[in-house]
Amino acid sequence: MKFKFFTIPLFTLTISSAALAQETDTTTATKQLSEVIVRGFETERKLTETAASVGVLTIKDIERFQNTTLVPVFNTLPGVRMEERSPGSYRLSIRGSSIRSPFGVRNVKIYWNDIPLTDGNGNTFLNAIDMNTVGNIEIIKGPAGSIYGAGTGGVLLLGGNKADASQNTKEKSRGYINTSLGWGSFGLQNRAISWNLATEKINSVVSYAHVQSDGYRENSALVRDVLSWRSNFFASSQRTFNVSALYSDMKYQTPGGLTQAQMDANPRSARPSTPVIPGPVAQKAGIYQKIFNLGLSQEYRFNEHWTNVTAIYGMVSELQNPFITNYEIRNEQTFGGRTRTTYAFRAGNLPTRLTVGGEFQKSDWVIRNFGNRGGKIDTLQTNDNVGAFNYFLFTQLETDLPQDFILTIGASYNRVKYDFLRVSDAPNIKPIDNFLPSAFLPRVALLKKIKDKVAIFASVSSGFSPPLVSEFIAGYQSTSFLPSLASEKGINYEVGTRGYLFNRRLSFDATAYAFRLQNTIVRRVDEAGREIFTNAGGTTQNGLEILLNGWLVRNIEASPIQEVRLFTSYTLADYQFKNYKQLQTDLSGKSLTGVPRNVWVSGFDMTTKPGFYLNSTINFTDRLPVNDANTVYANSYWLLNARVGYQKTFKPLAINLYVGGDNLLNQLYSLGNDLNPVGNRFFNPAPTRNWLFGGNVRVYL
Repeated sequence: MKFKFFTIPLFTLTISSAALAQETDTTTATKQLSEVIVRGFETERKLTETAASVGVLTIKDIERFQNTTLVPVFNTLPGVRMEERSPGSYRLSIRGSSIRSPFGVRNVKIYWNDIPLTDGNGNTFLNAIDMNTVGNIEIIKGPAGSIYGAGTGGVLLLGGNKADASQNTKEKSRGYINTSLGWGSFGLQNRAISWNLATEKINSVVSYAHVQSDGYRENSALVRDVLSWRSNFFASSQRTFNVSALYSDMKYQTPGGLTQAQMDANPRSARPSTPVIPGPVAQKAGIYQKIFNLGLSQEYRFNEHWTNVTAIYGMVSELQNPFITNYEIRNEQTFGGRTRTTYAFRAGNLPTRLTVGGEFQKSDWVIRNFGNRGGKIDTLQTNDNVGAFNYFLFTQLETDLPQDFILTIGASYNRVKYDFLRVSDAPNIKPIDNFLPSAFLPRVALLKKIKDKVAIFASVSSGFSPPLVSEFIAGYQSTSFLPSLASEKGINYEVGTRGYLFNRRLSFDATAYAFRLQNTIVRRVDEAGREIFTNAGGTTQNGLEILLNGWLVRNIEASPIQEVRLFTSYTLADYQFKNYKQLQTDLSGKSLTGVPRNVWVSGFDMTTKPGFYLNSTINFTDRLPVNDANTVYANSYWLLNARVGYQKTFKPLAINLYVGGDNLLNQLYSLGNDLNPVGNRFFNPAPTRNWLFGGNVRVYL
């Protein structure tokens, strides 16, 4: 690793530290920093009292970008990488977890308003969520989320917007309506409207969002409509009922990957046809997806010691995927539930919290694959009935020890079962009833607080990630079932520190970890374009993550500058294959596919008393290997985006107008690469320099 990548965050820290010596009012800054609460470990502790690597993004962090995609929002966090191969085609990686994800999200458990969005097969259609409906984001990195079951990548907790009663401008106002409109390059249109109600008995938000784009590349158009409803009913001081409903209707085209020569010649083109395999334009390749997710939950506080939260939910989805080689139709139904009970007591003289609970999930699919004749259904190839059932039980004990130590001991017991029946094989039907090995996942963490300003922590946690049904079966186009495919298992060692300096004007968060993963699952593609997954021995994943956040100026009465904030994050990922052979070729010591070694992101925010503001972010992403042999790399790139705007409140209206630009340096790069593809079609070129302008209006009722 070159020395200059270490100097970037350290240089920024030096500049921030010097600037923070200014004499300003820190009341607001202190309040905002000290009230960052972590929900992920069911304890609702301050971030500085949480012994784990956790990333938290508030509504302010989300709204500083153009409100069309979550990609730049997630990428501000160290250790987190979100990709978008084409509009709507998301891929999320937490510490390299996307190696198994040809598309979509795998090996990351995702919850929407505390309701699982991940199905029983480990897949999550994160692209069903519209950015306008998201109010907060929390990410647990690595296998630290033992109370969320199996997984080695991490846990993502998404929360929908809540009505903000504190912003009402009328004395008797209880609600408001938000509307937003936006237009941008490549046919981008974005509009959203929400109705927000906040009283002593209810907090409710109903929203609708629409986005469409012609896409930068050929065959990359997107249309998505999302309707969501979130309500909290405060029945009494002891009981709260919660409702979360989400409906998403999305269709987007998939242009396919390009070779380096094809990308250099015309990055806007789709994958060209060959004499053997037609291209995505000829086959009208794309995704047509509808999802409905409904969850109901109750929180009941029996007394000062006992609390229970119980939720039930259901999800249905329909998906059609005309692909280059086939036409898949998939119907899915999922239902499940989760419960946890917390007992707060004193063990001797030590405040202690004991949490026990469990979660179960059942998913069933009917998956039919047909031939694709120019975007139309042709002859049936396979007809599968697939089922997945999983459950886990978890417990966690957290104790405040003397000398400001906090000890956390947790564990979960996990069980996964798959059923597979290829109906199209009749009369030679061979059903598969496969109960995967169970896993016991412990976690131990210890944190030391230093004068309520700084904390240091260490943790050891284990992870377990079973293969998906789609990984067991060779591309759904073969009768091959791969029972020898083993579950991933690993153990993670982590140390870190976080806290505040300069009268809480600068916050810092740094974590170093060593993750040892066995039976790593990797993806290959055969000459017919079918996916094949195999175990790659093991991987060693050593990393460093740094996040700095500081206020250079905050609420100076005599100055027109109201706030100046600077943040920077740095990720070092030293990931290598271990004991990995591909046929006769030994790939041990090669860098992990699809993971950049260095990523640096820094942002600058400024607001003024007249109402003008600036948000700007720069991102450096190092080159990364796109095949296991490390013979081909995607180039490094620098991304610069910025937004300038004006916001003001004119009772009973609040307005916000802005104009923004993305990829202002006009880089040619691939934001989402196909790993180990046939024909060296690795690259999915991202849009060149592009623009967006729009605004939103809030009307208080």
